[in-house]
Amino acid sequence: MISEFDLIAKYFAKPATKADLGVGDDCALLRQTTGMQMAISTDMLVSGTHFFPDTDPRQLGHKSLAVNLSDLAAMGAQPIACTLAVSMPESNETFIAPFAEGLLALANQHGCELIGGDTTRGPLNICITVFGQIPTGQALRRDAAKPGDEIWVSGTLGDARLALAHMRQELQLEETQFQRVLPRMLKPTPRVELGIALRGIAHAALDLSDGLLGDLTHILDASHVGASINTDWIPMSKILTMQETSWRHQCTLGGGDDYELCFTAPPEKHDQVIEAGKRAGVTVTHIGKIEEETGLKLYNASGTLHQDNIRSFDHFAAQKK
Repeated sequence: MISEFDLIAKYFAKPATKADLGVGDDCALLRQTTGMQMAISTDMLVSGTHFFPDTDPRQLGHKSLAVNLSDLAAMGAQPIACTLAVSMPESNETFIAPFAEGLLALANQHGCELIGGDTTRGPLNICITVFGQIPTGQALRRDAAKPGDEIWVSGTLGDARLALAHMRQELQLEETQFQRVLPRMLKPTPRVELGIALRGIAHAALDLSDGLLGDLTHILDASHVGASINTDWIPMSKILTMQETSWRHQCTLGGGDDYELCFTAPPEKHDQVIEAGKRAGVTVTHIGKIEEETGLKLYNASGTLHQDNIRSFDHFAAQKK
């Protein structure tokens, strides 16, 4: 069994290029850039709550960092560095090697170097902190939505929740359908390029980790505004469109793990939003409007309000995976 320090040296210690000091000392040292603000976010993934214990280690390494990079994307921040704290029942290289490969491949893709962290024995638990930078005053904050803003989302919503429903035997997909939606749950794509492209265009933004209804409500509460959403406009995959209406709503409105961006922008910047999506290589879809009156209203093309009992993910009320 490999020792703690040999494990770090073999799989996680890489030469620092953006940091003045990386893995191997009591602290890492990040240099500051004039005119930039530092964006910092931490996410924890717990076995049995955020992922199944038998999840492929390489995909788990990818997702562990992806959910953090998604937070930087929501702020319009450029990734710089990250730290990794992980507890494991044992230092099993069969797990550690592919986990490190998955994490570092995504880190290299976004120029986000691993600069430190911690390892210990215990239940499988992964905690990553990411550091990014944004030009001062250009962060996409939750409290910046304005009445009249259009509400947008990137990509498609609901496939991660659909895959989870199949795995929990809440519904049954054909095997080919399941294999097409499963990567959306196991290997999400952080929309870093889109977040950066939306600087100066969008007002408020966040990433969809716990479901559209719950996450959008965070923007509404922080900005002291309301919203109306046309559920027929919400983009979804062809596989999800084939499901019953109740499941379409549950997956797109209440499902978590999409890690797409939800953001608001003034209507006069409609075309600029579309161009930003093209530059980032992702489709963006207008789904609703920010209103002065507080609260969130759902309707469809016929104007019918939906009264579905849909709840977003809550860590202290959620069914375990």
